[in-house]
Amino acid sequence: MNYPEQARRTIRIEIEELESLQTRIGDSFASAIATLLRALEKRGKIIVCGVGKSGNIGQKLAATLNSTGATTVCLNVGDALHGDLGVIDPGDIALLLSYSGETTELLSLLPHLKRLDLPIIAMTGGLSSTLARHADHVLDVQVSKEACPLNLAPTSSTTAMLVLGDALAMVLLEARGFQAEDFAKLHPGGSLGRALLTRVSDVMRSGEQLALVQPDCTVSQALEAMTKARAGAAIVANADGTLAGVFTHGDFVRAFQRNHAISDLPVSGFMTRNPISIQADKLAAEVLATLEKVRIDDLVVLDAERRPVGLVDTQDLTRLHLL
Repeated sequence: MNYPEQARRTIRIEIEELESLQTRIGDSFASAIATLLRALEKRGKIIVCGVGKSGNIGQKLAATLNSTGATTVCLNVGDALHGDLGVIDPGDIALLLSYSGETTELLSLLPHLKRLDLPIIAMTGGLSSTLARHADHVLDVQVSKEACPLNLAPTSSTTAMLVLGDALAMVLLEARGFQAEDFAKLHPGGSLGRALLTRVSDVMRSGEQLALVQPDCTVSQALEAMTKARAGAAIVANADGTLAGVFTHGDFVRAFQRNHAISDLPVSGFMTRNPISIQADKLAAEVLATLEKVRIDDLVVLDAERRPVGLVDTQDLTRLHLL
């Protein structure tokens, strides 16, 4: 048996089903987003319910929504019928997941949700099912076949449900104007939280740790300033304080290889002009994003008037557990 090819077949089938799903997203999706927005604006909760594999997808969706500031409760259907309906408040909205739309346990919950006057969003492949008929909005996750060779195990259908749930959460995030700073407040732990809560000004080198020279300074003087600051780069600033360039250890090595007699020459002849820079008030996460795009070890930090005020060294980011 060709195991890699079997794996590729599974992935191909699921990709094809996702491509089909993409073409069916339309007015019902937009209406569901609008209803969710209204509920959240009134401080309502999203109540997510599903059974079996759909319930597992529901738990992941609830976690994603909560992590992006949309208060969500994943309600166990069995527990709901034995007291946990008390978690529901006026103004909440129900998001029910069932591929067939005929899951007995989930349908038993419908009358109670209707009695509580909750708007219902159904995520289902059964567009004519009982669940779909009683829902205010229907999100279609129908697939033509499962990736299972027996066409039995939920595979393509759960993937479609998972991806549509992610799309729902991400569109809702954008519609609410949720920003990186908001995300940081909900994710304070680990390097991601630190990067999103930390400003460039908090991690940059400044003062005596900053090698700052003028364009007419010699290469030797620039190296001396770098040694004193224990830095791998010197920022070159014009007389008015604006940025002229940056002179790195790498710049020195390349220049020295071409001409050993450069010590008394102006550093302006060897510096990198218009170096990549970042504003001091930006998030440290933006430093990480910049470093992913360009291979540099030092990033110049500017103030609002574009005057150099600091330097971010990648070694410092590692030390601070931001990398």
